[in-house]
This record gives sequence, C-alpha cells and structure tokens, in this order.
Amino acid sequence: MNADWHPDPTGKHELRYWDGSQWTEHVVDAGQQSTDPIGAAPSDGGGQQGQQAQQPAQQGGGYGQQGGQPQQGGQQGFGGDVFGGLSGDLIDGRFSEVSGPGASLQNSKMLRVRITEPFMAKQGSMVAYQGNVNFHFQGGGAGKFIKKALTGEGLSLMRVEGQGDVFIADTAKHVHILQVNNSGISVSGKNVLAFSSSLQYNIERVKGAGIATGGLFNTTLRGSGWVAITTEGEPVVLNAAEAPTFADTDAIVAWSINLDTSLRSTLSAGALIGRGSGEAVQVAFSGQGFVIVQPSEGYPVAGQQ
Repeated sequence: MNADWHPDPTGKHELRYWDGSQWTEHVVDAGQQSTDPIGAAPSDGGGQQGQQAQQPAQQGGGYGQQGGQPQQGGQQGFGGDVFGGLSGDLIDGRFSEVSGPGASLQNSKMLRVRITEPFMAKQGSMVAYQGNVNFHFQGGGAGKFIKKALTGEGLSLMRVEGQGDVFIADTAKHVHILQVNNSGISVSGKNVLAFSSSLQYNIERVKGAGIATGGLFNTTLRGSGWVAITTEGEPVVLNAAEAPTFADTDAIVAWSINLDTSLRSTLSAGALIGRGSGEAVQVAFSGQGFVIVQPSEGYPVAGQQ
C-alpha cells in the first residue's frame, strides 16, 4: 500500500498518515494537521479490528503523488528523496498538502480545489496549481459590467477548468466554505473568493436601502453548490431571529438571503459638529437567518486619525 492519508482507523480523527508500513502520529481534522500517537501496533492475529488498524483500505490519494510523507526530517517524503537530506519544520509533514475531493481548506487561509467541474475564482487569487489547469477571464456580461460600474459592487472573476489542484488565497485572509443547497446568500463582493459554476450570481440592491440614502448593493449567489468567502480576522455569526440585529456596513460579510433588511441612521447634530460617533449608518436585519460580521471595517485610509 502506497504511503498517503487515509481514514483514521481509530475513529478519533478524519485522516491519519500511513507511511507504507505503519500508521504514523500525523492526523488531519477539518483541514488542520496535528499529531496524536496511535500507540503500539496490534499483534498478528489480533482479529479483524487489528487487521484494519495495520493497513488502510484502498483509497485514491492526492493528484499524482501528493500529500507527502509526514515523518521527522521528511527526507523520504513524496515517494522519494525530494528534500535531499534537508530537515526542519517546513518539511517534516506539518505543512504538507491536505488531500481531499472538491473544495477544501488547506489551512485557515488557503483554499484548495480539486477540479471536478469548472469553478469561478477571484482574479489574481491563484497562488499555485498542479496538473493541466486553464484560467479564463469571466466578464459576466454587459449587464453585470454596467451594474459594477454604477454601484461599485461586483466580482472580478476568472473561470478555472481542467484537471488538477488549484490553491487560492487572498492576502492571508481567513477562508471559510459554505455549502448552498437550493438556497441563496448575500455576500459583499470583496469577500467572495471562489464558488462553483453551478451557482448563479448577480448584483442586487439591498432591500430597504433606497436611492435617497445612497443605496447599498451586494452580490447574491443562488442555487446549489459551494462558495468560499474571506474574512479579515475570525468572524462572528449572529442569529437575527434572537433579537433585532444591526451591523456596520463595512463590517458585514454575508447574510441569509431571506432576511428582511433596512438602513438605520443614527446621524445627529452631534455627529456634524466636533467628534461624532463615526457610526452613522447600519444595516438592520430581521427574520429567520444569520448575519456574518468580521472584526474589521476595512483598511484605514491614509491620513485618517
């Protein structure tokens, strides 16, 4: 059996590394690598459970010979002496590629997509790929181009297709994957990293944000598929059904498409003279659904105090 990641025979973790002769201490849960010694190997004749613990079931590995062998020093990783006698934390296996189908997290700040069908990604977000992969500019049509020009909202996308693995990131922001099942989500365009081509996207005015207030636009994704979004820092998910919920327009990442929205202004005379609160307009949410906010309101503009 070739060395690769396989379902953990102990059932404690999602994946455990088989080095070709025995299970190692290296494990993976939700895309994050860690170590957990498996203990002494079962003796021969230890029953069916012992047989399963000694050798993994046949399973496809990474694209080609990916994944690497996470042993100390890593000299024998990736099926050969590719590290040339080097050792260290970068090549001892803890940063090796995490294998898996479809869209998955390589780590908290990098998305890995094994191409099974074309998908859309933010232009310039590709950091590496393996295999025969093609990238094409995706304009979205004249309608979306005009909406983007008029509203400032929208996506600069590329279509990714072919065979292989693509690694995607956006300035080391945190990456999160959502599965959309015959539903929809409203996302700030700057927070969209990638999504399956089966989803339909459009630029829409936020309900309750009229022209008189300057308007507010967001990107909506509808249908069935996956979407990867980014946040500046660890986000918080609020349940709008628990209480009236309000969020700063620059801190909002996404929300359930079925929520009722409106703009609430707290502007007063005190905000016009001297030091105001700086929080003049918020989006109000109500109904059954969630709101995702990030601990950031965007990068500060040069010269601001």
